[in-house]
Amino acid sequence: MGVAVTTRTTTQLLDALRDQSNQPVWSQTWAAIDARYRPVIAALARRLGATDADADEVAQQTLSEFVKGYAQDHYDRKKGRLSSWILGIAHHTTLRMLKVAQRVKPASHTHLAEVADESALRSIWTDERDRAILAQAMAELRSSSGVDERTINAFELVALRGVPATEVANQCQMTVDQVYVAKSRVTKKLRELVETLTKAFEEDE
Repeated sequence: MGVAVTTRTTTQLLDALRDQSNQPVWSQTWAAIDARYRPVIAALARRLGATDADADEVAQQTLSEFVKGYAQDHYDRKKGRLSSWILGIAHHTTLRMLKVAQRVKPASHTHLAEVADESALRSIWTDERDRAILAQAMAELRSSSGVDERTINAFELVALRGVPATEVANQCQMTVDQVYVAKSRVTKKLRELVETLTKAFEEDE
């Protein structure tokens, strides 16, 4: 596909998705879109009140509806952002799922999905998108950056979990200075990955 799938812009992925003549490329493109949006949709559904199992089902139904609608030309880039379209599908799918769950086991409270306005939904979406991007960046850092696991572990402990550098040094068998070097080195690489992935994600946001 030329450019790494994870860094291809959403528009590039959509253009490739429209061409079904090359099935291997189409399948790879769809897998990339699924990997990009599924964790965000599921996390959104959980934030709106869905259980883990229902959130996974919301993601599946949302993506199925998306790919069907896209194939039928229901998405018009001139009328709005792709993320807004997917967000709308996810919201309505979550509402349906919650209504079914309430019929089976009536709830005594109102779910956020029932009262959230567009601004609140967009805020949740952006928050979960950023979480997904960070997770993807960390995965790529481990798989292809050339940074050793001990250095990454030291970074996670001191920078993401707030463990004191002296304790991290003991756990990772490093000096305190090495811990700070690891933090600086990984922070730089991670920032670059996050910026690249965010640009790819937002290009058609």
